[in-house]
Amino acid sequence: MEPLTHAFAVCAYKESEFLPECLDSLLAQTMKSEIYIATSTPSTYLSEIAERYAVPLYVGSHQSGIGRDWNYAYSQAKADFVTIAHQDDIYLPTYTARVMAGVEAAQDPILAYTDYAELREGVEVTDNTLLTVKRLMNTALIPEAAQRSRFIRSRVFSLGSPISTPSVAYNRSRYPDLTFDDQMGTNLDWDMWQKLSQDQGQFVYVPYILVQHRIHDESGTSAGIEGGFRQSEDLEMFRRYWPEPIAKVLAKQYARSYASNS
Repeated sequence: MEPLTHAFAVCAYKESEFLPECLDSLLAQTMKSEIYIATSTPSTYLSEIAERYAVPLYVGSHQSGIGRDWNYAYSQAKADFVTIAHQDDIYLPTYTARVMAGVEAAQDPILAYTDYAELREGVEVTDNTLLTVKRLMNTALIPEAAQRSRFIRSRVFSLGSPISTPSVAYNRSRYPDLTFDDQMGTNLDWDMWQKLSQDQGQFVYVPYILVQHRIHDESGTSAGIEGGFRQSEDLEMFRRYWPEPIAKVLAKQYARSYASNS
């Protein structure tokens, strides 16, 4: 059996000053991957970055939007596994190697994801309340048997989303036409994991900090919180698991975690 392959689909929007740092981290991986930039907002800036780093730049004709951008970026990959890399984030050098070791060892991987740290004004933050809660939730998915259990995955996701979005590598060989809900503005990732968690197979959790997720005012998460639609989508997600009164209580408690994004 030939080794599985991996791709980084860098989803670029407008002109992020952090994009070069993200690409530097991808090129510094100990295990090499296919790397490309995908965008719906082409610019001279992105063209020059792609040329400087010698990576393909794919320009979609679709209307801009998180879901549509992710779907387009995913669709350009040729590898077995695809990580939709966020242009502002940094991937530690062993991210690809550890993730692919995890999926190689799995019997039927659906996706793989890792622990992460936050990056605030250039400083790595490895411990705060939000990170601690997410790690506690993910503890339930460390045993291999739990990673394969649809019941356990459902119980974990019924309490919120413990997965770091930029850390996820999706099994494209199994889901070549994976499509995010482009009607959602913030929880399209949680929505996808909830749907995939109902399939037979394994959610491979790699319990190492391998991604630095940048927190800043112009991120998509910050925009969703500021716009208020994050809260309504949270309630929609909790309603999938709980009666209305419990869903409202959980959504209200969940909103308190937004303080860590400021």
